[in-house]
Amino acid sequence: MMPPEIQQMGAKVYHKLDEALEGVDVVNVLRIQLERQQQGLFPSLREYSRLFGVTQKHLGLLAKDALILHPGPMNRGVEISPEVAYGNHSVITEQVTNGVAIRMAVLYLLTGGEANALSN
Repeated sequence: MMPPEIQQMGAKVYHKLDEALEGVDVVNVLRIQLERQQQGLFPSLREYSRLFGVTQKHLGLLAKDALILHPGPMNRGVEISPEVAYGNHSVITEQVTNGVAIRMAVLYLLTGGEANALSN
């Protein structure tokens, strides 16, 4: 599901999740949009989860104080296990809580709002 030219943009491509997670500080897990998966890009949800789902066993590969992010909504048990989603490394609740306010502030500034008005 990666764009064909992604490496030309400086991204490093991994084909095994364990290798990609080794020593990282932040893991940003994205939601599989099940409603858009009619093309059969992967054999099944079980297969996707087995190959790419972030689980408790992956936490040992990360840096000691690594953070787990996910913009929500989550498909628990598919792209992320509940233990990881609600575990000690997770900042997902804070991310989702603050996400709307951050997006509103960015849109305000992009549409000509003044930065000083945000602090008043």
